[in-house]
Amino acid sequence: MSSPFVTDHPLLVVAAATPLTDGGAALDERAVWPYAAFLAEHGADGVFACGTTGEGILLSAEERMRTAVVFRAAVRGLLIVHCGAQSTPDTAALAAHAAEIGADAVAVIPPPYFPLDEPALADHLVAAAAACAPLPFFIYAFAARSGYAVTPGVVDRVREVAPNLAGLKVSESPYEKVQPFLAMGLPVFVGQEPFIPAALAAGAIGSVSGLAAAWPDAVRAALDEPDEGAGERIRALRSAMEAQPFIASVKYVLARRGLPVGPDLRRPMRPLSDGERERLDAALAGLEVTLPA
Repeated sequence: MSSPFVTDHPLLVVAAATPLTDGGAALDERAVWPYAAFLAEHGADGVFACGTTGEGILLSAEERMRTAVVFRAAVRGLLIVHCGAQSTPDTAALAAHAAEIGADAVAVIPPPYFPLDEPALADHLVAAAAACAPLPFFIYAFAARSGYAVTPGVVDRVREVAPNLAGLKVSESPYEKVQPFLAMGLPVFVGQEPFIPAALAAGAIGSVSGLAAAWPDAVRAALDEPDEGAGERIRALRSAMEAQPFIASVKYVLARRGLPVGPDLRRPMRPLSDGERERLDAALAGLEVTLPA
């Protein structure tokens, strides 16, 4: 059986925002459908649900399962469900649910707060992989969020006993921290969009992109023409979005682009202030990015 992750073009899997309502207290299910259509229309091959940009770690397990169900119904392309949680039982339960609803893959980031050594982290990831088997399983490496690194040694431990390990989602920075994973012979999605040209040249299969949550067309263009200029353009756009809280910027831009996505975020995160919105508008105008008035 052919893998949906082996294609003749670099894959764009959008690390989607999660539309919320009631001040961030509830999932806005109705907004997911036009949002999924917008992403597909602007070059996305699929969606990465409940990840960092999707506020997944702030949602309850039940909310995450419901979010995955709604995205599965709305997304016609690939759906990778992020199932990383604080404990192994919760992570495994989320992974099993993702398999039950027909997701195309599961991804898991190391549980934050307690830094796990290689044996403990490998055991955690193997349990998650087993819970969703034979569904493809991706290890999600992002030390800036988990608080500690996934090492190549952990990947090797998991690969030895988890036959459904399908690849890696690597959001490390600087690029030198991405390179060891690209040399492991596993499919790699790069998370830092400015690294797209170098990562593709080194064999990456595409990007799981948080910037694409608001700008799928820009990231698609960088994947299709991964030259030095593409890296610089995408770096400038990400810098503009990150000059204030990034996920709040994503939801603001989505609303400006005509999507029914409100500014609501799960507390303790917050929407942009008036001044931040003005600064973001000015920065985007300086990049000659046009948004509806």
